[in-house]
Amino acid sequence: MAFKSGKTTFLVNIFLIVVCGLLLLLIFGCSTPGPPPTPRGHPKPYRIGKNWYRPLPHAQDFRQRGKASWYGKKFHGRKTANGEIYNMYAMTAAHKTLPLGTYVRVENLNNNKKIEVRINDRGPFVRGRIIDLSYTGAKKLGVVGPGTAPVEVVALGTASKTKTPGNSGRSYVPIDYYKGNFTVQVGAFSDRKNAERLQQKLDKEYKGAHIAAYNDGNATLYRVRVGRCSTLEQAEKYEEIMIQRGFEDAFAIAEDQ
Repeated sequence: MAFKSGKTTFLVNIFLIVVCGLLLLLIFGCSTPGPPPTPRGHPKPYRIGKNWYRPLPHAQDFRQRGKASWYGKKFHGRKTANGEIYNMYAMTAAHKTLPLGTYVRVENLNNNKKIEVRINDRGPFVRGRIIDLSYTGAKKLGVVGPGTAPVEVVALGTASKTKTPGNSGRSYVPIDYYKGNFTVQVGAFSDRKNAERLQQKLDKEYKGAHIAAYNDGNATLYRVRVGRCSTLEQAEKYEEIMIQRGFEDAFAIAEDQ
């Protein structure tokens, strides 16, 4: 009996060692991903959500297709990401990655209507949507009724301070949308302690985990972000890694100016 007991104990110990080994493999199998490779030459194709986009060689030709949505009364009077007060009757919009202050032309692919709006906020934070229009912008584009619509967004640049002789319309200064400061947001909390817990957890495995506080005029939101990328393509690749690691709501975003 003593021999059988000892044999059983030996087998149990072997089993525990195997289980611990498997757990260690799982843990270290999810180690810190290396920084995504920096693209060479012209910008390479990049992916937003499930859609691939192929940038033209010149940054001023940035264009993107996807769904547009709109936001109105609930946010009217609140601060936007660039510190302005959101006016649902102004021609503005929110975008996740374009630099704040960028003017874009938005075309409704269902009715071919076009508008020009200025990016002054961040969003929409819903997968599949690429731009959130103000109420007036959405109304002129025919988006208010259905709520969303397939659109093409073409970046025009920032407003030029120099008036062009003989041209009463607005002129734009092209800017580079593919290079700059990008990161990946993995969570947002109203309680800073919750944000700090996630930030500390991420910092053990991923470089550059940090908290970006944002006040919308009513409350402060603590946004947890990870990674610091110099191109949009790098940030999109990092986003895919974070989603695969279980952060399903992760999305690439330009660092606030």
